[in-house]
Amino acid sequence: MMGQGAHAALALVLLLLLLWRQAAPIEVPQDLKQPPTIVKQSVKDYIVDPRDNIIIECEAKGNPVPTFSWRRNGKFFNIGKDPRVTMRKRSGTLEIGFRSGGRPEDYEGEYQCFASNEFGVALSNKILLRVSKAPLWPKEVLEPVVVTEGSPLVLLCNPPPGLPPPFTFWMNNAMTPIPQDKRVSMGLNGDLYFSNVLAKDAHTDYSCNARFLFTHTIQQKNPFTLKVQPKEPYNDTSYNATDPYGGRRVAESTPTFLSPSGSESSKMVLRDEQLLLECIAAGLPTPTIKWFKKGGDLPGRKVKFENFNKTLKIVNVSEEDAGEYVCMANNQLGSIRHSIFVQVKAAPYWLDKPTNLVLAPDENGRLVCRANGNPKPNIQWLINGQPVDSSPPNLSRQVLGDTIIFRSVQMGSSAVYQCNASNQHGYLLANAFVSVLDMPPRMLGPKNQLIKVIENNRTFLDCPFFGSPLPELRWFKNGQGSGLDGGQYRVYINGTLEIKRARSEDEGTYTCVANSILGTAENQVRLEVKEQTRIVRAPERQSAIRGSTAHFDCKVKSDPSLSVTVTWTKDDKPLQLGWRLRKDDESLTIPNVNEGDEGMYTCTVKSEIDQDMASARLTVLEEASLNPSVSSALPPDRPEPPMDLDLSDPAARSVRLTWIPGNDNRSPITQFLVQFEEDHWEPGRWQNLSTYPGDLNSVILQLAPFVNYQFRVIAINSVGQSQPSRPSPRYKTSGAAPDAIPRGLRGWGSKKDDMEITWEPLLDLERNGPNLHYNVWWRLKDSGDEWSNVTTIGSKHVIHNTETYVPYEIKIQARNEFGAAPESNVVIGYSGEDKPTDAPTGLRVSKVESTTANIHWKPVALNSVQGEFKEYRLYYWRESSLVAGLVVSKEKKTKGFFSTVAEPSGILSDLVPYSKYKMFMVVANSRFESPPSNTVEFITKEGVPDAPKFFRINRRGFDTLQLEWGKPLEPNGILVGYLLKYQTVNGTRLGHPQFKNLLPNETEFTLRLPDRSVRYKFFLSARTQEGAGEVFADESPHFANEENFTDATGLVELTDASVASAFTPTPTPLAPLPPTTITPTTIRTSAPTTPATTPSTTTTATTTTTTPSTTTTTTTEATTTTTPPVLVTTKRTDQNVLVAPGREIWNLTVVPNSNYANVSWRHNFPAGSSEFVLEYTLESNKTVKVVAVKQQPPITVADLIAGATYSLRVYSHELNSVSSESVSFKTKPAYIDQVDIATQGWFIGLMCAIALIILILLIVCFIKRSRGGKYPGGGCVTGFTKYLVRDKKDLPLDPVDQKDQDGSFDYHSDEDNKPLQGSQTSLDGNVKESDDSLVDYGEGGDGQFNEDGSFIGQYTVKKDKDETEGNESSEATSPVNAIYSLA
Repeated sequence: MMGQGAHAALALVLLLLLLWRQAAPIEVPQDLKQPPTIVKQSVKDYIVDPRDNIIIECEAKGNPVPTFSWRRNGKFFNIGKDPRVTMRKRSGTLEIGFRSGGRPEDYEGEYQCFASNEFGVALSNKILLRVSKAPLWPKEVLEPVVVTEGSPLVLLCNPPPGLPPPFTFWMNNAMTPIPQDKRVSMGLNGDLYFSNVLAKDAHTDYSCNARFLFTHTIQQKNPFTLKVQPKEPYNDTSYNATDPYGGRRVAESTPTFLSPSGSESSKMVLRDEQLLLECIAAGLPTPTIKWFKKGGDLPGRKVKFENFNKTLKIVNVSEEDAGEYVCMANNQLGSIRHSIFVQVKAAPYWLDKPTNLVLAPDENGRLVCRANGNPKPNIQWLINGQPVDSSPPNLSRQVLGDTIIFRSVQMGSSAVYQCNASNQHGYLLANAFVSVLDMPPRMLGPKNQLIKVIENNRTFLDCPFFGSPLPELRWFKNGQGSGLDGGQYRVYINGTLEIKRARSEDEGTYTCVANSILGTAENQVRLEVKEQTRIVRAPERQSAIRGSTAHFDCKVKSDPSLSVTVTWTKDDKPLQLGWRLRKDDESLTIPNVNEGDEGMYTCTVKSEIDQDMASARLTVLEEASLNPSVSSALPPDRPEPPMDLDLSDPAARSVRLTWIPGNDNRSPITQFLVQFEEDHWEPGRWQNLSTYPGDLNSVILQLAPFVNYQFRVIAINSVGQSQPSRPSPRYKTSGAAPDAIPRGLRGWGSKKDDMEITWEPLLDLERNGPNLHYNVWWRLKDSGDEWSNVTTIGSKHVIHNTETYVPYEIKIQARNEFGAAPESNVVIGYSGEDKPTDAPTGLRVSKVESTTANIHWKPVALNSVQGEFKEYRLYYWRESSLVAGLVVSKEKKTKGFFSTVAEPSGILSDLVPYSKYKMFMVVANSRFESPPSNTVEFITKEGVPDAPKFFRINRRGFDTLQLEWGKPLEPNGILVGYLLKYQTVNGTRLGHPQFKNLLPNETEFTLRLPDRSVRYKFFLSARTQEGAGEVFADESPHFANEENFTDATGLVELTDASVASAFTPTPTPLAPLPPTTITPTTIRTSAPTTPATTPSTTTTATTTTTTPSTTTTTTTEATTTTTPPVLVTTKRTDQNVLVAPGREIWNLTVVPNSNYANVSWRHNFPAGSSEFVLEYTLESNKTVKVVAVKQQPPITVADLIAGATYSLRVYSHELNSVSSESVSFKTKPAYIDQVDIATQGWFIGLMCAIALIILILLIVCFIKRSRGGKYPGGGCVTGFTKYLVRDKKDLPLDPVDQKDQDGSFDYHSDEDNKPLQGSQTSLDGNVKESDDSLVDYGEGGDGQFNEDGSFIGQYTVKKDKDETEGNESSEATSPVNAIYSLA
């Protein structure tokens, strides 16, 4: 519902605000006197276009306003004497114009700006001004280059030295680039190299071109003419790509290097710059180039191979990239190597840049200027632009290398200090003023601010202040209590108070008080916490018929004290409300919907401090779309992929992505998933970026810096996901300083005299730019020492020569070439641990029971642990059992006790009764243990025994049961006998219990059965003097279920499930249920399919659950299919023996169909206690699929292949060894529903109706013939034919026959006088009947018939009506005669 883009942007703003609050220093107010500060200047190496005016920037602030002067080439630059040079007002920026003439080259040189006021002088960098140059190519006559085929060649470019250097490339006279490949390529110096020359290389227009960036001009060198001398005549017809020499013999050669020459060379590169190494080889066949680095691998993430592997490129070079690089060129004749020794030097770079210092009189302070480089930079201090050494002596100032220490400064000693760090590769210059002020505290912000915030949000209350000496700032709430700091409050150095999560109880008046020896200042901020504004009923996607009314809801809940405004937009444009569109507080109504109303409607609710928004799409439908159609009967499917992805509104860390949704395939799209791929860290891997509601098709994506993205979108509906869209164009975000702080910072010792500082490196998408490295600081905790630091690209740094287990303060910061991330919080780490020196003493036991013992000892001094105190660790083991002949395990066990009290003690539990134990104790830190304490022996008391080892029930006859058992594995004392309890079982009723005490040496018992059909429940336990132990419980089966009783044996092994109390009867097992099929659960393993339905009936199954106290009967109606099931019966191994209390799965049944199968099985797992797993294998390719099911059987397995053979088994998810037997089944072949039309009722009825109509017509014809109708002889047939003709021509017959005067029936109606279709009207107005009308033809015509009754010849000439009637027979014939006449 919430606009995710708005929330992400708000989160980003809050993060940046937090970082600013943490890093912002205390600024000196501009209305106070202060030295100048340079705020803007031109770059050090400044190249200008000669066609433009020259502008050299220098801006500064200070009070009084600074004045500016310049030096050029180390000498004062008198601006007033040069009319072309002017300086901007209240600024030091120079403008040099050339409208009145002059040459820009005359002003080349080194410039430096000086900003001065009465408190000091600030300096800019030395700005080297140079004018861009694009010199012409020297004119020269180039002789044709003649070379033998197969030989190497270098065409020299030698471009003119421009400023900056030009970009070179090779083209021909048609201004098309020279094709380059593994054989022909351009080197870094611009020359064109041929590893070997082919006859096809002969051209007259090889031209080297130089493009100059500033002037945007291209200069062309005179073209080379290349002539190739073949060693044999060239055969054009035999040339092909695999044989470029056309079948001619060209001498092959081993590789040689064209560039560089010799066997080794050297290269120097500066840190953070780009290293380019090149190897170009000659030879035939064309050699291939490979690169290696001696003593290590190439830095994979920074290395790129260009120019067909001839150039090795390393970006953002660091000191680790120095070393020997080897390029190897080889072909089938041999190989050659060249070594390039790379040195990495570094211009100075900051480790600790000096910052402005504000001191009060008599205060102390320091300026620190630390830089690194290779070679080590020289640090020089200046004061107001002059070397400190040449300035007047100052007793309060002491220069110690890279640090200046100030002691007891006095008023009037303000100045600007410059630190210059330089070596042969460059320099750094930083200004930092020291301002001595005597200023009581003052508040810089507005008074009595009212701040309104949203509940549960992070909140910042600002209190900018200043004072010298620096005041101490404290916050108070409602004018009482101690200062606010800690817990959910945090006070920053610049005075800001952070409330981590504002709540209603945080409302009130907050007072910030700045206090120093010169006075006190305070300010108040009133905080009001408001309820969040949110949309509680959002608009929903809807479709409306054209002309109907659409209605969108937008119900808002907000803080009662805040006024909110609700606005509506359509497709991100303001919605014009008028006579048709109506809006109220909670909805938008669109009456009489038309096509123009279709689009995305967004409701935005705003208060003065927050907002919320929600969107929904309106689709306008034609009325016809509501009519039933073929598509409406189709099942819903996955949506089509989105189309036409477009990127717009690019920003530093965001871009707008727009797409067109695909067809939803009858299921509305609920979500869009946006994925991204970047081509640097994990190219080709698509990752999820974010999801958006299904009614959006344009979103703003929040991105990480310095990543080359492309995006794709996936639509999601209730069926599933669409295929991904086509990728969008790529979008690369600009670099930035890291945002993230390395996680997992910790310090720990791997040895007793070191500490390893480790952290998790930033993720690839958190780097935000190239050359990521980490600044690590550490110092002894609470020592007040200066921080030690190191810069590394790894994720570990080891500090050596530390004391044993001492605490250190550690912090870390990530940096890249764009800047630094925030520093981490200080973490406490410890150096390495050593072995504890002291052992615990006075170990003893008290109050020993059968399974527990109390232990006591004297503690050690914590400083003797020499590490982090972990625990007192007790080692104990069972020395022996007091039961004669019982062998025990002497494995040592441990138990830890954490205690720092003066008289520690503990309880040792889980001991074995009636045993002899030994123990000793050590003290442990994280890595080592102390020497052991004294060893103590003790004996545990006697306890109750374990359950018997096994329990067998054997039937030796029709009326005899023999019970056998084994002695307990752990008697836990001296056995005094066994207790056997048994009672009859009849359904849910239990008989009177009977008890039998057995001697300890007895392990069997025979029971006579008074009735062979009686079942018994048995409980057996061993006994010591302490009582009866764990019980084995079992029940005999009904005699009617037993076969082969002489061999039937039931074995009950010792399991947790079989142990029960001797006085609590075990519930009887559930009686087997009759075979039923419950409505199955369907399992799909791929795309959903619709299985064919089968006729079904309803079966009622009754399940009875029996407990000792209640009986519950549940009746379930279930659907059973009429298809006869294939029942696969697995015979249980214990079918004819007493049932053991184990878990089993049996009677696995599979009912296959064409693409699914119904599966059911039986089991004795308690309801809801186990998940089952269906494992089925496709026999054709042995593909195995495993599906976990939580439902009880039956289960439907869908998406099977028609006509395929499968094997299936079911096993327990928790107990994998409990499995059914495997069952093979074959699915039915695929079929198409085909209907036999001859068996359909409608078809039979239609045929009967047609037959009845024909019969009626025949009868009418016979009656007319017998009465002398109009059509004698063949009239019946002719009349019927006329009926058919009229029917075909859509001319209805008169339902009422006209009767002639003579009593005969006239079968023509008034329509007989009308023209048939196709007839024409004569000139006199009479209707001309159609020539092919059958009305005018009788029996006596000239028309002839073949023997088969077909017409021959033409129709007879029409007769007059009277003549025709006169020829008709007037004889009245009866129906019987008519029938005879047809015979």
